[in-house]
Amino acid sequence: MTDYAVVNPATGETLATYETFTDAQIEDAVARAHAAASVWAATPVAERAAVVRKIAEGHRARRDEFAAIIVREMGKPLAAAVGEVDFAADIIEFYADNAEKINADQPLDILGEGTAIIRKAPLGALFGIMPWNFPAYQVARFAGPNLAIGNTIILKHAPQCPESAALLEEIYRDAGLPDGGYVNVYATNEQSATIVADRRVQGVSVTGSERAGAAVAEVAGRNLKKVALELGGSDPFILLSTDDLDATVQAAVDARLDNNGQACNGAKRFIVVDGLYDAFVEKAVAALSAVTPADPTREDTVLGPLVSEAAAINLQKQVDDAVAQGATLLTGGTRDGAFYAPTLLADVTPAMDVYREELFGPAAVVYRVADEDAAVALANDTSFGLGSYVFTTDEAQAERVANNIDAGMVYVNVVLADSPELPFGGVKRSGTSRELGLLAADEFVNKKLIRVA
Repeated sequence: MTDYAVVNPATGETLATYETFTDAQIEDAVARAHAAASVWAATPVAERAAVVRKIAEGHRARRDEFAAIIVREMGKPLAAAVGEVDFAADIIEFYADNAEKINADQPLDILGEGTAIIRKAPLGALFGIMPWNFPAYQVARFAGPNLAIGNTIILKHAPQCPESAALLEEIYRDAGLPDGGYVNVYATNEQSATIVADRRVQGVSVTGSERAGAAVAEVAGRNLKKVALELGGSDPFILLSTDDLDATVQAAVDARLDNNGQACNGAKRFIVVDGLYDAFVEKAVAALSAVTPADPTREDTVLGPLVSEAAAINLQKQVDDAVAQGATLLTGGTRDGAFYAPTLLADVTPAMDVYREELFGPAAVVYRVADEDAAVALANDTSFGLGSYVFTTDEAQAERVANNIDAGMVYVNVVLADSPELPFGGVKRSGTSRELGLLAADEFVNKKLIRVA
């Protein structure tokens, strides 16, 4: 039996299948990660950092091989796939560079005599459930900080990414981790629930859909286990003023089409002040219409296929339903297999399904608003709260809007600016944790108080 297969979304061809693990193999994986936890935790920080650095080097040494795998697994354009592997290496290297800092004692100012510190200690074996849309990057931002802090990793990758999963296990193993320091599992959902519930597993991290996050969190909650969630998003792109509308429109398009439109923090809702709306729409339609989905193996391709034809069919249904309910289709709305044309909808109202949904593909909705207050109110009228983008020439306005947006991240006058040192995460139904930056190392760690008289 297998749920894991490499299916090229550009052609629909099944290129390889991987057998799902038996229950005995799952037990072996958990036992090895648990056994390795004490060994890895006892390894001096400098030695752990050296191994983590070798993991980053392993990504760079195999970047072309890894990128080619990503392209055939989920259709990411080749240049973007190479960039993803490089970014994953940068993230892991960041934690090697900062291993001493994230493991350092934190002195406390106390009332009275004596001393007190917070000493960080790893929890043990962790279970990560990762999605298909960023096969290298998502794993790096979970594994990097947790290996540096001294935890070990059991990793279940998405069923669409078994080849990436196998390569990652090789890279981590070859860097010099102890046996069980990083273990890949091809697990079913039922086996994953068993891993979450296992007493030897100390925490769980999930990046994926609301459905997946809720299911895992339910099991983790019943077992009183820490769970970190990074889920969906419907990020607003707010335009209030600009001195270069062409560049601003291009930023909006770039933030929507990145990763074939399949990024949780993609700009999915364009919220434009009335005075700029008509010109923005005209330029956005032209920019989106100029992008044609193409072969992801070509180095000049900007937009490839969605991860599967089923995903494209689902996006088509969302767009068709929106139009049937009264939305205006400004451009796009057509599908060829897993390829979907860049799409822009207007005249969407709160009564329509698409107003509340996440569009996971190269489709966006544009809204006209009267002013700053209306823009913020619309931006916040969602169950999601991952990221947001604000474009304005007024610094005071940027500060106000950033303060008033209900999101975990606000980017002002810039898109695609993620970086290893910047924390990533959201609020509301977008998640409960932070990855990247120094904050990521605080998710699965025992902050132990040591008070001395």
